[in-house]
Amino acid sequence: MTSRPLRLLFVALGATGLAACQDIGDTPATHVSTTAPIVVTAAPPPADVPSHDPQLRPGSRAAPPMLHPVALGPFETGNPTAESITGSITIEGSRIVGENGAEFVTERIAILRGGDEFLPGQRYADAMMIGTEHPVELRRVVAEKWPTRAPGNAICRDMKTGYLAITKVAEGEHDVVRVMGLRGQDMPAPSAQDVVVCASSSYYARR
Repeated sequence: MTSRPLRLLFVALGATGLAACQDIGDTPATHVSTTAPIVVTAAPPPADVPSHDPQLRPGSRAAPPMLHPVALGPFETGNPTAESITGSITIEGSRIVGENGAEFVTERIAILRGGDEFLPGQRYADAMMIGTEHPVELRRVVAEKWPTRAPGNAICRDMKTGYLAITKVAEGEHDVVRVMGLRGQDMPAPSAQDVVVCASSSYYARR
C-alpha cells in the first residue's frame, strides 16, 4: 500500500498540472508570421529595347541588292561613232563623261543578259554582238549634255537619250566596252512599244 504522505504528494502534483493546463487553454494563441508579404511588381522594360509599335518605329526594310557596273574607268575610242559621240570617255558609278563635252548622268537599273529583249523579238545579243549569257548593264539617263566640240553628235542625235546599254567583251588583248543608246518613253523590255535604238559605240580600255 502507498503511504499517506506519498498519496498527498501525487494529489498535489496533479492539481498543479491541471491548473497549468487551464492557464494555457484560457490564454488566446498568438501567431506571429516570420515571412514578409510578397509584393509582385512588373519590371519596367529596358531603355534600349525598341518599340514594336509600327506607328512609332516602323520596321526596317531590306536594302535592295547592289548592282555592280560591268565597266568602270577611262576608255579610248574604238570606232568612228564613238569619236563623234563622245571621244574618249570615263565611266563612273553614276556618270559617263566624254572628252568632247558630252556627259550622261545615269542611274543603274539592272544587270541583264544578252538573250534578254529590249523590244519584242529584239535581243541585246544581236544588237551588241555578244553571247546570250553575256552581262549587259542597263542605265537610265537622268540628265544629258550634248557634245560641245566638233565633231560631235548626240548619241540619239536631236532626241533625248532614255537609256544606255553597256557591255564589256574581250577582243584579243583588249577589253572592249560597247555602249548602245535607246530612246522612248517605255523601259526597254520584251513588252515595250515605244523604244528606238540609237547609235552604238565601242571603246578600248586604256593601258
